[in-house]
Amino acid sequence: MPESPGDVRITVTRTLTKDQQARRTRLIDAARRLALEGGYAAVTMHDVADRAGVARATVYRYFATKDHLLTEVAALWAEQITSDTSAALTGETPAERITALMGRIVEVAAAELTLTSAIIQAITSDDPGVEDARNALFLQMRTRLAAALGESAPDLEEVEILLGHVLLSALVSLTSLGRPVEEVRGMIATAGRLITAGMTALQNEPA
Repeated sequence: MPESPGDVRITVTRTLTKDQQARRTRLIDAARRLALEGGYAAVTMHDVADRAGVARATVYRYFATKDHLLTEVAALWAEQITSDTSAALTGETPAERITALMGRIVEVAAAELTLTSAIIQAITSDDPGVEDARNALFLQMRTRLAAALGESAPDLEEVEILLGHVLLSALVSLTSLGRPVEEVRGMIATAGRLITAGMTALQNEPA
């Protein structure tokens, strides 16, 4: 959202040079550290620019709005949490693997609750500047969930989407609703078991 009437939003659609990519990464890291320290309110484009050591106008060359920037923070955060999925993929059943993967995300989210709250507020924003980054984030998470499911099934795409909504609900429960992490983990385990059981039932239906 604009910080003043005179703010101009400029986003980059061309391929970034190595220096530009490094600058963009530095801005994302600065926003993440500010969110971790003070939550959503602590992340302003001005403070992000100061923390990253760039001019304020530079931030707007890479990110249309604060929520756009925080959604990119979310994408990097999710990638780092789920980059090593070996532990989540060793379960014998889809339910075990899904529960392990989503449980890991919930545990990290609970340990960094201020950051998680800022991310959730940004990705659920109605800011149109967030849409592309949010879609990329959701696709990224669907890919991780698909790897944990580890098998084809009828309506697999719908299963991935449903699990994504369960995960988002879990993170909202942690942040906006202040529910205990044990309760949220239990919700995920139950949802994972029921959803994957339904997937298995579909697989076993006669053609």
